[in-house]
Amino acid sequence: MQEACGVFAVLAPGEQVASLCYFGLYALQHRGQESAGIAVFEGEKVRLHKDMGLVSQVFDQEVLERMPGDQAVGHTRYSTTGSSRVCNAQPLVMMTRIGPFALAHNGNLVNTGELRERLAAEGMNISTSTDSELIAFALQLAVNSGLDWDEAIKSAARQCQGAFSLAIGTPNGVYALRDGHGLRPLVFGSLGDSGSGGWVVSSETCGLDIIGARFDDDIAPGEIVRFCSGEPRPFRSRWCEETPRLCVFELIYFARPDSRFFGESLYSYRKRIGQRLAQEAPVEADLVIGVPDSGIPAAIGYSQSSGIPFGDGLIKNRYVGRTFIQPTQAMREAGIRVKLNPLPDVLEGQRIVVVDDSIVRGTTSRKLVQAFRDAGAREVHMRISSPPVTHPCFYGIDTDSQDQLIAARFNLKEITAHLGVDSLAYLSKEGMLHCAQEQSQHFCTACFDGQYPIPVEEGLRTRKLMLEPAGMAGSI
Repeated sequence: MQEACGVFAVLAPGEQVASLCYFGLYALQHRGQESAGIAVFEGEKVRLHKDMGLVSQVFDQEVLERMPGDQAVGHTRYSTTGSSRVCNAQPLVMMTRIGPFALAHNGNLVNTGELRERLAAEGMNISTSTDSELIAFALQLAVNSGLDWDEAIKSAARQCQGAFSLAIGTPNGVYALRDGHGLRPLVFGSLGDSGSGGWVVSSETCGLDIIGARFDDDIAPGEIVRFCSGEPRPFRSRWCEETPRLCVFELIYFARPDSRFFGESLYSYRKRIGQRLAQEAPVEADLVIGVPDSGIPAAIGYSQSSGIPFGDGLIKNRYVGRTFIQPTQAMREAGIRVKLNPLPDVLEGQRIVVVDDSIVRGTTSRKLVQAFRDAGAREVHMRISSPPVTHPCFYGIDTDSQDQLIAARFNLKEITAHLGVDSLAYLSKEGMLHCAQEQSQHFCTACFDGQYPIPVEEGLRTRKLMLEPAGMAGSI
């Protein structure tokens, strides 16, 4: 699975906002490792620096020192729409009749065809292949038609369908908003007492933590928040009303385990789903092993609930990115053993339970199982801390088309044989949601059940939904 992006913004007069933004993006690097960028405002002047690569590769001290200002907007990207080119890196900076703006977007639109046609009819010269540029053009057009920043941003948002968490820098201040369902996360916090030192917007709370900002609140689904210099509180208003549908995979996998959702760290949630998985799918074994990093908390929970000891059977190379970041399947496959290596002296003769967060194509899992066998494991039982992924995502996770999803093509027995495991079990959808406690009704679970909360353009659906749901016959 491939996550879209991380967004970060800071409004802090008198501070080195470019450096603060750099560290915020550094904390959000897991959300995208393809490109990074920062736009800094000094009055109505904007300095933009962006390039392909990791945050630490794109920026150095010399670059940051050339970017003075009082507010900054940053972005780290993995492409879910648009090619992997520097022209598609963000933030996007555009001019309007009342000054420039910089826009950073996390998510995916599902009405890009219709929106592109509408903007082209208005004379917009669309130069990149990203849906983020469509949002920026819609905002530019709204401002140039006579609206102020507040109303123009709302007008642009109402033209968009899909997932979008946005941070927008303007001469009037920093704006943050989420789509009506809130499919992608976005939070804000303060520097100093009551924002006296400035305001910070981040995709996750870990971005606040790294620069010592205090978490204040989530940007609510369908909410727009304006942060202005010298104002003791941000101005908050609603631009639409929908049912909250945060992507549940943010909890299971994408967000960092130290980020906080609904008042607790995701580490706690991931441990609970491991405990629930042990209750739903027990097995006799000698050792529980988690697939680093996102499988570790669930494995600890499985161990605690089952009484089977937890151990380190895999060593992760910390200098290799997530395998899903690679843009081709061949690169993903080649990188698996580079990233994870089993420990034969731990695994020899053992019956092991391997806990992972998901199975998408089955490629990584199959190679891992073979590596465990080669290292001497006597039995390999795989437990997955999410339900089977049977449908593609259209809202900012770049899953393959449905014919590439192993659980959409084959039943449990066939997948078990394909992976080469002694047994395989997934966490139930009910168990996954139950572990979210009082928030259990507030998630998008479309990748597990095909219940998409936002209608998708027919062309986009056709490209990805190539099969009927799970259980079709075929050959692996």
